[in-house]
Amino acid sequence: MTQTIKTEPLTAEAFAPFGEILEAAGEPDKLINQGLCGRYHDLATLDFTGDDARAGVNLFLSQKRTLPYMLDMVERHPLGSQAFVPMTREPFLVIVCPDENGRPGRPRAFITRPGQGINFFRNTWHGVLTPLSDPGLFCVIDRIGSGDNLEEIWFETPYRIEPA
Repeated sequence: MTQTIKTEPLTAEAFAPFGEILEAAGEPDKLINQGLCGRYHDLATLDFTGDDARAGVNLFLSQKRTLPYMLDMVERHPLGSQAFVPMTREPFLVIVCPDENGRPGRPRAFITRPGQGINFFRNTWHGVLTPLSDPGLFCVIDRIGSGDNLEEIWFETPYRIEPA
């Protein structure tokens, strides 16, 4: 029997166990470029392990998804954090699961506001990149280096993600 998960708005408090929200909220930390540019400083905790690990900047072009969405798999990256920064001002779906003894627990589903990106902490169970509009173009900052940095778990029974 399929279980239903209702989406919720992405807030810093709700997302705190899983990662950080990347957004230009409030006043900038400082003005730069002759006072014409506001800088929101150091928004993501980039966390990479391994002797040859480094941050990589990648572009992902993902197909649009729709709600309801069937969640049948989650993944995590044990060797590095992963940030998703949309290159459009469209909302996207963010799915995370608490870790329960090395396995994903009950998923939570968030809908971003326009202009929000996210950074998953290292080893956080999460769904795949899930844009809700085209083009699903994202800048992804994650770990480049040797070692196995991907673990996937497929659910016996998928979860149905529905709008709130």
